[in-house]
Amino acid sequence: MDNGDNVPALEFAGLVKRFGDNVAVDHVDLTVPAGSFFGLVGPNGAGKTTSLSMAVGLLRPDGGAVRIFGRDVWADPVAAKALIGVLPDGMALPDRLSGREVLLYLGLLRGMPREVVAERADELLQVLELDGAGGTAVVDYSTGMRKKITLATALLHNPRLLLLDEPFEAVDPVSAATVRTILQRFVARGGSVIFSSHVMALVERLCDHVAVIAKGTVVASGPLDEVRGGQPLEDAFVDIVGARTGGAEGLTWLAS
Repeated sequence: MDNGDNVPALEFAGLVKRFGDNVAVDHVDLTVPAGSFFGLVGPNGAGKTTSLSMAVGLLRPDGGAVRIFGRDVWADPVAAKALIGVLPDGMALPDRLSGREVLLYLGLLRGMPREVVAERADELLQVLELDGAGGTAVVDYSTGMRKKITLATALLHNPRLLLLDEPFEAVDPVSAATVRTILQRFVARGGSVIFSSHVMALVERLCDHVAVIAKGTVVASGPLDEVRGGQPLEDAFVDIVGARTGGAEGLTWLAS
């Protein structure tokens, strides 16, 4: 249970997930300290999305446990999920509702008072620059707009932990700056964030902790400066995962 300041915001303990003969997540142990801005990086297919899906209760693990501020996600799902806001990869939204209706619906579903939901929805739509599209059906939103309305649903109930899968993907630079500011304010006020990203410069700019996951295992984790070891995170990432950068061989016919 959460009875002290040292309880991690998120903890993976021996987490395992298999799809047939493929072990997507292989006994992952990971601790996200409370109050941290935590980046999760790794190659495509490394297990980042699978791990986050198990963390939020969308995918049942084959082994191990996930705890959110000490609450087991699968043994005590109601208490655990009340503490989190989620932006999953490719989240399905009720497309025929407007952005404002989506927020109202999900807020009421959580048992929030209607007047509180309405007030917060208006504020979120304005801050995320969606107020002009608050009455537009979500089916007509661009990919970036869908990201932002999904982030609004994650923030609506004022969670303690945000779990975000590629939150800046397909978001324009101006909107990305707004989202960064919101997340930084959230952490500054005591919230915790873990997000996955392929953009190393963004992780370096935002995060104080980072974990590198490859082939379903955590190969490095800790404070950002410790993991990158005095070099840019992108270079450290390539060294850590043992990747080979290509592009210099073959293709002699290009631009010839």
